[in-house]
Amino acid sequence: MYNQKMYELGDKPSIIRELFEYGKAKKALIGEDSVFDFSIGNPSNPSPKVVNDTLINLLNSVDSVKLHGYTSAVGDYDVRWEIARYLNKTYGCKVSGDLIYLTVGAAAAITICLHALLNEGDEVIILAPFFPEYKVFVENALGVVRIVNCRCDNFEIDFDALTKAINAKTKAIIIDSPNNPTGVVYSKECISKLGMVLKDKEKVFNHPIYLLSDEPYRELIYDDMMYPFVTNYYDDSIVCYSFSKSLSLAGERIGYIVVGSNAFCHQNLYKAICGAGRALGYVCAPSLFQYMIPSCLGTFASIDVYKANRDLLYQGLQAIGYEIIYPKGAFYMFVKALEKDAIAFSNKAKQYELLLVPSDSFGYQGYVRISYCVSKDMIIRSMDAFKKLYDEYRGSNNE
Repeated sequence: MYNQKMYELGDKPSIIRELFEYGKAKKALIGEDSVFDFSIGNPSNPSPKVVNDTLINLLNSVDSVKLHGYTSAVGDYDVRWEIARYLNKTYGCKVSGDLIYLTVGAAAAITICLHALLNEGDEVIILAPFFPEYKVFVENALGVVRIVNCRCDNFEIDFDALTKAINAKTKAIIIDSPNNPTGVVYSKECISKLGMVLKDKEKVFNHPIYLLSDEPYRELIYDDMMYPFVTNYYDDSIVCYSFSKSLSLAGERIGYIVVGSNAFCHQNLYKAICGAGRALGYVCAPSLFQYMIPSCLGTFASIDVYKANRDLLYQGLQAIGYEIIYPKGAFYMFVKALEKDAIAFSNKAKQYELLLVPSDSFGYQGYVRISYCVSKDMIIRSMDAFKKLYDEYRGSNNE
């Protein structure tokens, strides 16, 4: 008989995917322009020209046996060292290519790391609101999820709550900056303080507490903020990266893991990651896209479109009367629902063909996530629907 838990995961996909599929069906029924689908974080910006140019060049110039054959299980040696050199130059870190593991995107990277780190019953702290699959990944690795809410005023880390939550069973904490779903970006001061808290707790409990930094939105930062690379601020850090958002390659699934060079027993930790990748069947990320990476490092899909979308949506919703967390990165907006039950609010929004993800999926209540990696035209056309939804709750004459 099949595994009941796996059946349950397959029978009920994430609410994000449910809304995405609902949207496709509704568009087929009433027309593409009649549905305002803000459900999924699927990049709407085209990939930089260098991506296609590099792929075409590889297909035309590299022996097909090599191009489509196996690389090393951990990824091509030269590619890993090119990534290391790029990170060291860009962020002033000291990353080693021998501690980089190429993966099938960031989801695979996180899954591999959790299986490498956790023994049954180990706890992993995730900060709410969080990407829903974190909980699935942790529990599949036989870990225990401990949820710590972020501050309700700005969704930054609540260090008092975090400090209280860390205990002898804590093996890791997952952070996601720029954050999905809030768009919050952790500053250098925030990451530095987090590193100090974790270092103090390591001394108290006499074992490593690993910082898993999920970074698919690392380059999607607005308003001249600088990204603090976590290995510069905390030794026991592991970076999980994907090119899905930075190069608009969400469907191609290519990314990497970086083990901090100063992490506790970093070589053994890397071997555990290699072992986890082997056990999970994540051996040899797609070779064509591995070989693409060196030519594309430091090149990104333009974020100007997303920034313009953010400003347009933020100003439009504010003018109507919605309460919004101002997003400094990624392409998501966290908007306060107009009733306590965010699921009910999301369902009500469907009546106006607005597809908004309720925050319950992200471990937090009372909000919806709006993904604004969509066309500018759709945002403009959706404003009337948002106004009608608001008026139904507040009344058309509300002050």
